Amino acid sequence: MVASGFAALSYQIVWTQQATIWLGHESAAVLAVVAAFFGGLAVGALALGPRIDRSPKPAHWYAACEAAIGLWSLALAFLMAPASKWLLDLTGAQASPAWQWAVAFCGTFVLLLPATAAMGATLPAMERVMARMRRQGSAIAALYAGNTFGAVAGVLAAAFWLVPEFGLARTAALCAALNLVCAAAALKLFAGSGEPSSAPSRASGVLFLLAATGFLGIGYEVLVVRVLSQVAENTVYTFAMLLAVYLVGTALGAAAYRRWLSGLLDRLLPMLAAACLLGASSLFAAEKLKAMVLEVLGPSMAAALAGEAAIAVAAFLLPTFMMGAVFSHLSTSARAAGISFGRALGVNTLGAAIAPLLFGVFLLPALGPKSALLTVAAGYLALTSWRALFPGGAAAVILGLAVFAPRLAFVDVPEGGRIVSYKEGAMAAVSVVEDSGGVARLRIDNRQQEGSSATRLADSRQALLPLLLHPAPRRALFLGLGTGVTASAAAEDPMLQVDAVELLPEVIDASAFFRRNLGSAANPRLHLMAADARRFVRAARERYDLIVSDNFHPARSGSGSLYTVEHFAAVRDRLAAGALFCQWLPLHQLDLDTLRSIVRSFVAVYPGGWAMLATNSLETPVLGLVALNGGDRFDVGRVRRRLADSATSPAGFGIDDDLALLGSFVAGPRALAHFAGDAALNTDDHPVVAYRAPRIAYVPDSLPRDRLIALLREFEISPDELVSAQADAAWRSRLTAYWAARNRYLSVGRDVRPMSDVRRMLSQVREPLLAVLRISPDFRPAYDPLLRMAAALGRVDPAAGRALLTELQQAQPSRPEAAQALRELSGAPP
Repeated sequence: MVASGFAALSYQIVWTQQATIWLGHESAAVLAVVAAFFGGLAVGALALGPRIDRSPKPAHWYAACEAAIGLWSLALAFLMAPASKWLLDLTGAQASPAWQWAVAFCGTFVLLLPATAAMGATLPAMERVMARMRRQGSAIAALYAGNTFGAVAGVLAAAFWLVPEFGLARTAALCAALNLVCAAAALKLFAGSGEPSSAPSRASGVLFLLAATGFLGIGYEVLVVRVLSQVAENTVYTFAMLLAVYLVGTALGAAAYRRWLSGLLDRLLPMLAAACLLGASSLFAAEKLKAMVLEVLGPSMAAALAGEAAIAVAAFLLPTFMMGAVFSHLSTSARAAGISFGRALGVNTLGAAIAPLLFGVFLLPALGPKSALLTVAAGYLALTSWRALFPGGAAAVILGLAVFAPRLAFVDVPEGGRIVSYKEGAMAAVSVVEDSGGVARLRIDNRQQEGSSATRLADSRQALLPLLLHPAPRRALFLGLGTGVTASAAAEDPMLQVDAVELLPEVIDASAFFRRNLGSAANPRLHLMAADARRFVRAARERYDLIVSDNFHPARSGSGSLYTVEHFAAVRDRLAAGALFCQWLPLHQLDLDTLRSIVRSFVAVYPGGWAMLATNSLETPVLGLVALNGGDRFDVGRVRRRLADSATSPAGFGIDDDLALLGSFVAGPRALAHFAGDAALNTDDHPVVAYRAPRIAYVPDSLPRDRLIALLREFEISPDELVSAQADAAWRSRLTAYWAARNRYLSVGRDVRPMSDVRRMLSQVREPLLAVLRISPDFRPAYDPLLRMAAALGRVDPAAGRALLTELQQAQPSRPEAAQALRELSGAPP
């Protein structure tokens, strides 16, 4: 049973990842897949349990179930992709939540049913096999505990070793082999007949309790995982850690039931209600507990995972311990009343299958996490006898927490700041927080800053750079919305229709605050859609002149699938002839090894692609991977005409001319291929990014500026790789100098420390920036700060200000600003 449990939970991780890759990461799809898994287990226990009970050879049933699981798992390696593609087409690009949930649930339920039904029957079959060992329920509790401990091992092994090392398909194949070994071992070790089963019974009371406790137990898990996602890093390891602690608690409770808890039969449910109250109460201190663990253990990935384990133990261990004991007690009571273990397990699992939808989609957004968790405790309390232990006291605690406890939300508000908006959704809590200076920031689960009102220039450039590279775009698709500034900047082009896809509806609502401040909240050319970006790209039939994919945090659960070979190929299928695709990457959230895998995956689909920088920021560098569909290189003449005709005022965003636009590139096809080397491809089957990227999220090993400089040292680009042969030699030399000046500018800036005193600031940057201008007088980012500092210096030391302006005029005589400022400072008429 340990091996069977190991395989079952490994399958759950593998199949859930495979299904959501195709069906989407919307709450409806994710929770539908989980519900379908539980539903299959329930069907197997309920449908096959009675036949197993009547069979004189339960070992044969157990072996057949294990074999069926293994063989169907192998079959799914061939069936999953075409079946999921059919379900994707059936769902459509813009499905309603109800339709999407129905398709995801029914499709996944049917697809996995042969395996999940067999899984649901394995525990009842083994219980019959081991019937001779039963002593007042000890067999049931021991089997449940052993199976669950195996599940814990399966969760941890799949997340920390099997999937990262071997991928999803090979992990499933390994589990299939384990199932077949279990089948063979059962036939060899348990060839005898099982003990006859009791006659069927209609003891509906205990069946109702089994269904209700299964429903409430999974409901508690769904709610706690959602709350802790605001404290933990929300990576693949976070979910594995939370699930492992949940399972450990239930296994310990089942193991302890016979030895210590069987004498507390009337008190188990009120004790479970009290345990849920304690677990829910611990969530209020989750941030402090995690910080304390990190302070004690120091910075390391192991310490970060220990911190997440600590908050999981506080929230889960005691409640799940009691859940394991309660299930053992109820299943034992059912057996004593003549109800088969298969029926008891099936009813319990059926209740569990309903919980994800009801709690995750309806109760949590409607009530909030605090009230929803108190509903779980109240539900357990309602199942108890009023003669049991302190039910009135527990009810008073629930009422007190509901009235006096603060809402269970984590929002960091800076001193003097305020919460502009906060909304709980089925998948995340989304907030807009404004600081004392009026800068508003968008946060998801309080852990992921998606943008702010102060980053308009950088966010707009992420739209304008790719937009201006296309000679005449008419339709654009933006994957990811964030504050909405990027998509809104593109929609300012009166000739462009913009579709923007965002996973979280709450983010779309919150973005209205930022778009309203830009005056584009009601732009009719901007169409916002709530959908999973991957699913939309695969299901849509439209073709676009421009597709821009946001810089998704690669460590966050589900985001790594947006950087796979398969997704890049799906994007290519949505590109019109001559269209452009730009994938932005948050270098401040990526280590270089993970970046190599993403670049290699991109190059595998777009071998002629380039890389560019969104801005010259050293704190939050953003790298863009750019590809043309069917194009060779950029025509400089067309670029100039596009800039001249643009209605988006590119000069206001630092894109003054063709050199500023094309000078943003940092690498050509040869450099990207060399940088990627033989790094592992990030694929749907082997999602290396999802398992590697969390390392830097847990423990940053370097500064973003250092990673950017290291990256630039590995990159190179020549004009011949970027622009067509029509560009004259003199202009090519200017472009090459511009790139050299940019790299020097960033290298110099790495060691600069901001200072309010203009003289001290100039002592750091004056000569280095003038040297950059000597490399390329066209490099405006070095010219403008010196111009501003010269004006500030002139107010306190006119002679020094004039000297700096004179040097600026000599470095860049074609620009009028320094000469104009010099005349003003000298008192001469303009």
